[in-house]
Amino acid sequence: MLAYISRRFLIIPFVLMGILLIIFGMLQLLSPQQKLATFIRSPSELKNTEVEVLVEKYGLNDPVWVRLGRWLNDVIHFNFGYSESASMPAAEAFLQYFPVSMELALWSALPIILGGIWLGTVSAVNHNNVIDHLTRVFAIVGWSLPSFVAGLLLLMLFYGGLVNWFPPGRLGLDASSIVQSQSFTRFTNMNTIDAILNWNWFVFWDAVKHIILPAIVMSYVRWAMLLRIMRSSLLETLRKDFVTTARSKGLEESKVIKKHARRNALIPVVTIGGIYLAFLINGLVVTETIFNWNGLGRWAVRAAQQYDTSSLLLFALFNGVLLVFANLSVDILYAYLDPRVTYD
Repeated sequence: MLAYISRRFLIIPFVLMGILLIIFGMLQLLSPQQKLATFIRSPSELKNTEVEVLVEKYGLNDPVWVRLGRWLNDVIHFNFGYSESASMPAAEAFLQYFPVSMELALWSALPIILGGIWLGTVSAVNHNNVIDHLTRVFAIVGWSLPSFVAGLLLLMLFYGGLVNWFPPGRLGLDASSIVQSQSFTRFTNMNTIDAILNWNWFVFWDAVKHIILPAIVMSYVRWAMLLRIMRSSLLETLRKDFVTTARSKGLEESKVIKKHARRNALIPVVTIGGIYLAFLINGLVVTETIFNWNGLGRWAVRAAQQYDTSSLLLFALFNGVLLVFANLSVDILYAYLDPRVTYD
């Protein structure tokens, strides 16, 4: 397995280079003004200087291999030009918005994976009885319920209804004033984690209250898919010969399910779960918009609406890298879950 992981890590640079070449090829389809957006550091530079002067300054008329080398150097130094949609350099905007989406993804990932696996297992073990029917209804409702509807319903119930427990946004006014004060040290720009590191439990609880509803929305809609996949996979695994053998040896049913059947049934769940987590990290537009979370998802939409070239190129590169490592993680988990999988 270590040899396989090593080979995959050796392949990753070539895959990443392929992604970079594709993005660079897309960049060549843009006009000179749009290309310049990926080089300039301030919009005033583009407004106060002739386009021809800037084209010559940044070497946009140089041979393609020269431009490729210059662009790869900018990527290595995390220079992606100026973001009109964020009114700051694209790299700074990414570093500002990434912790917002990452915090929400971290709070949503564990409920998505564990909730989907547990509900799918319960449904398969209680095949065709009341519990199975209830979980299937739960899955159908979750799969058919749009995330913006679920988000609005939760806000109506727990913020705009009889109770005011879970407000939108990331922090309340009192907690925001503490976070912005000099006594509060920023380590990760994730409110819950920074509150723990500062031993400020008021800010932590306030951040948790604001993150519960968006995490539920992101989790519930995805529970449905993982539940259905886990149920189908486990039902199929329970009919396999090795499960029958384990039962014939007199093992308890709980041990048969937990140690033998469920581990093998997790393989398709891992595939879908890995892709889910990748898309959680890069931000979910609807959820972030409804709950006023200014993360990567909302930034990507604003960039697309304003044709913000530098931001879109950075976002495309980030998604490509994210999916490469998500697929690597899934492949490694395959070998752990199923010893029959070999990579020699």
